[in-house]
Amino acid sequence: MSKVTVVGAGNVGATVANCVAQKDIVNEVVLLDIKEGVSEGKALDMWETAPINYYGTRITGVTNNYEATKDSDVVVITSGVPRKPGMSREDLIGINAGIVKSVTESVVKYSPNAKIIIVSNPLDAMCYCAYVTAKLPASHVFGMAGVLDVARYKAFIATELNVNPKDINALLLGGHGDSMVPMPRFTSVGGIPVTELIPEARLNEIIERTKVGGGEIVKLLGTSAWYAPGAAAAAMVEAIITDAKRIMPVCAMLNGEYGHKDLYLGVPVVLGKGGVEKVVDLKLNADEQKQLDASASAVKATVENLKAMNL
Repeated sequence: MSKVTVVGAGNVGATVANCVAQKDIVNEVVLLDIKEGVSEGKALDMWETAPINYYGTRITGVTNNYEATKDSDVVVITSGVPRKPGMSREDLIGINAGIVKSVTESVVKYSPNAKIIIVSNPLDAMCYCAYVTAKLPASHVFGMAGVLDVARYKAFIATELNVNPKDINALLLGGHGDSMVPMPRFTSVGGIPVTELIPEARLNEIIERTKVGGGEIVKLLGTSAWYAPGAAAAAMVEAIITDAKRIMPVCAMLNGEYGHKDLYLGVPVVLGKGGVEKVVDLKLNADEQKQLDASASAVKATVENLKAMNL
């Protein structure tokens, strides 16, 4: 019996639960929230789509009842306050760190063997917070960022070239934020290097748009995105549950890879039943390494702010 829990029944959490259920790869999805009736109502609404969309995954909604999450294979933590216009992800650190710490403690009490996916912002620092709190191997605690950021990068390239996004392969490294490092050298369309298809100046514009892709949606909606983040987290859940051994960009703990230690940063990993089964350590050129180091420095500064709070 396979089971997935999603903590936080807001827009992102509900989308994760819905996407995972419709993949029909687990027996049960538990959706948990602190607001009375919200997760129960959304879960019931989703379950009523099962006869229409032909899936059998049971969806259960609960209010703050972590016992219902017992023995989950994967737990996705989306809890926290979303961004509002004018806010950076870092502005959320004080509020969300306390929430992530409390949720993580409750999760590991009932599911000590779960793989934990963090979605809460600021992502890289929240991964570190959850890792320290959970006292689990780093391979069991990691974050969803790169899958989303790469999806945005691919979507913008697909729009630019008027091609199918399925044919685009891309990579992105670094922190989840304005310091992320899209990698044109590792980006191709149908096997053709993207640099052969898009002029450098235009490609740089697409890269800059990718870096602020989340902020673009915050300005339009007045709150954070949810469809793409939810789908991205669900794709990671699928890779773990099905032991797919997929290479995906994930916020993972580094222990010497890319020249950094004791730091959560977005890098390509092999994602399977064991969680982060391997960090793919690429040889970067001087410019790429410089950009990644700058991104790492930005993440370290946020983590230092987190440590100073003594949560």
